[in-house]
Formats: sequence, structure tokens, C-alpha cells
Amino acid sequence: MASISNEPEREHRDEEESGANEDEDTGAQVAPIIKLEEVAVTTGEENEDAILDLKSKLYRFDKDGSQWKERGAGTVKFLKHKESGKIRLVMRQSKTLKICANHLVTSGMSVQEHAGNDKSCVWHARDFSDGELKDELFCIRFASVENCKAFMQKFKEVTDSEEEKEESKEASDTAGLLEKLTVEEKDTEEKKEEKPVEKVASAEAEKAVEEKKTEESVPSA
Repeated sequence: MASISNEPEREHRDEEESGANEDEDTGAQVAPIIKLEEVAVTTGEENEDAILDLKSKLYRFDKDGSQWKERGAGTVKFLKHKESGKIRLVMRQSKTLKICANHLVTSGMSVQEHAGNDKSCVWHARDFSDGELKDELFCIRFASVENCKAFMQKFKEVTDSEEEKEESKEASDTAGLLEKLTVEEKDTEEKKEEKPVEKVASAEAEKAVEEKKTEESVPSA
């Protein structure tokens, strides 16, 4: 009985093998109707490293309507440029990859928790996502309190770092200016010291010329 019940399976298996053999490659080559070429897609982020990457939903405050309007849901990133070290915030919509936020994170900027929601925070920025600089008030919402805190902490770290860089640059510029002034003062003093020597040398030369003239004017005996 067992051998009878297995017959359909064997026959089915033989049919599959037979069909597979019929579909085997015959070696004939068929040229494609349309040849697709690889196209390099650039995002503008090739020279930057992501130091934070979180899924979120972004809103901007509409001053005319006095209400929050959704900009899109996607991934927000802090991107650090490999050469300049400058850091910008970029957010793209998840499906279209359209940019909905794009601005530098600089000293003087601040981020704070949105009133009544510990998963959201707000900040002001000079945004360039629409192709021109605009003063925007953004609000971003995360799926968890932890992600919101991570975003705010990184935001603050960047602004503090930028402030330290500016203070260091100002100190360096001031030191350079003081050094330049010191060198200029030293050069001026050296020139003042050189002038009397030049005058003495000039006076001695004039005296020698006068003596020579006097000798020439005396008649020989």
C-alpha cells in the first residue's frame, strides 16, 4: 500500500524534472530590447559623515495661519563635513527623499522640549530646504522619549563645540594682532635708533668734504 501511495509523488517529481529539462538554457543569446545604463545618483552628502540618524516627523510653524504644519516624516541627520568640520541638520521625507530641513547648526542656536510633550522639541534656524534662506521655527517629534533626548543632547553638543571654536578663533586672532603690533613697535624703535647714526655719518662726510675744499683752496708755496 505504501508503494501505491508514493506513485503519484514519483510521477509528479518525474514531470517536474522533465519540465525543468525543457526549460534548460539552450545556449542561444537574445539581445535586450532596451539597454539600461547605470546612473550615478548624488545626494550632496558624499563628503559628510552622519553623527546622528533618527526617524522622526517634522513640523514648521506657519506665522500667517498661526499653526503648525507638517513638513514630512523621515530621517533626521546631523552631518559633519569631512574637510571643514561644519555640521548641518538635514531631514528627508522617507518615500520621496525630498528635503524638508537643511541648515547649519551654529553657536547661539538652542533647542528645548516642546511644552506638554516630552517626545518633541523645538528650535529656530535659518533654513535652506526650499532653495532660499528662511527664518523657521521647527518642531520635531520622535517615537520615544529616549530618541528625543538623544537629539537634543547632540544638538547642544554641536552648538557648544561651535561656540568653543569661535572663542578659540577670536583668541588666536587677538594674539596674532598683538604679536603684529609688537613687531611693528619694535621695527619703529629700531628705525629711531638708526637715524642718529645716519645723521652722524652724514655730518662727518660733509665735514670731510669741507676740509678737502679748504685744502684745495690754499695756494701752494
